[in-house]
Amino acid sequence: MSTESLDTKGLHLPDLVINGFRGIEDLTVSRLGRVNLISGRNGVGKTSLLEAVRVYASRGHYYVLADILGRRDELTRATGEDGAEFFAPNLECLFYGRTVSSETHMTIGPGGHNPTLNVKVAPLSEEYLSQRDVPSHERILGEDSRALMVEFQDGEQEIPFSRILQMDRIVHPRIPGLTRSGESDIPAEVVCEILGPDLLSNRDIARFWDRVALTDGETRSVEALNLIFDDRVERVAVVGDDSTSRHIFGGRRVVVRLKNEKSPVPLMSLGDGAARLFGVALALANSKDGFLLIDEVENGIHYSLQFDFWKMVMKAAHENNVQVFATTHSWDCVRGFAWAASETEEVEGALIRLFNKGGKVKAVEYSERDLKIAAEQGIELR
Repeated sequence: MSTESLDTKGLHLPDLVINGFRGIEDLTVSRLGRVNLISGRNGVGKTSLLEAVRVYASRGHYYVLADILGRRDELTRATGEDGAEFFAPNLECLFYGRTVSSETHMTIGPGGHNPTLNVKVAPLSEEYLSQRDVPSHERILGEDSRALMVEFQDGEQEIPFSRILQMDRIVHPRIPGLTRSGESDIPAEVVCEILGPDLLSNRDIARFWDRVALTDGETRSVEALNLIFDDRVERVAVVGDDSTSRHIFGGRRVVVRLKNEKSPVPLMSLGDGAARLFGVALALANSKDGFLLIDEVENGIHYSLQFDFWKMVMKAAHENNVQVFATTHSWDCVRGFAWAASETEEVEGALIRLFNKGGKVKAVEYSERDLKIAAEQGIELR
């Protein structure tokens, strides 16, 4: 296939270099596609690669860093000014080896002269303390006086290690980090939606649905359900009221109208596969011009649907200008991806297998030709 026919132009990450992030000391993926499938054994770093892409998309936003650490229970106990104990994100866990010194840094982004996110450890600046109305270092006596300095393009952002100075960020996570000039001059973050191994909740599905209702995204989401139900799905709706969400069975929920059924049925009653397909389709529509990250993408999807599933993903990613990164342990998933990639002319699919060599994460990249041969001959690439 000629690369001229592929829509790789304008990708946020045409390739990827990660240095010093979590369990990844030094990793280079020289070529990425519109849709990228990451395979490899448990614990090799697949989820860390997704997290690195998320950090890059957010331009190192504190909320994303804290959320990643919180999901991994990488927290540290601290005491606030009122004497109450609380847990704060342990920022040291973001770095390779979980150890931090004056030389510690990480980089995430494309190679060459493209913009890369750089994060290093530095002393907490007097400028930051004055901007936060902290008269002196005495205010954080016994606290950590280091900070993360986040650099992207010409912007710089300072995030303190200090637990006390992090407290307002936990309560108000959308407050940007302060720079030496007092305001964040980091370029705007890129849209990045995340799907974990578990099914989306009704609340998350409703949030996605509100953004695509009565658009082409709604149509594609219904089409995704019909991969399972052979065109029996006629309509989908979100019903209920957020005001009842405090009740155990309250809140909004998704219902589906099926042919020859007298009443709509709850989406969640149709099985995990239906909920997973619908969630992925909605997430693709909500990730326009950005990233979609899917961990353990095969969960809930029958092996016989893998080809059609990946065709749907590739088509929607192309139409919405989304770059997709997904992880898998499943050979059926890899095989379905390989066939879909080889038959989708306008979209390039890339398979990257991560492995551990001498304690370091390395990558093997497979071309679409490799994928097609492997699919035809049953050669495992996991």
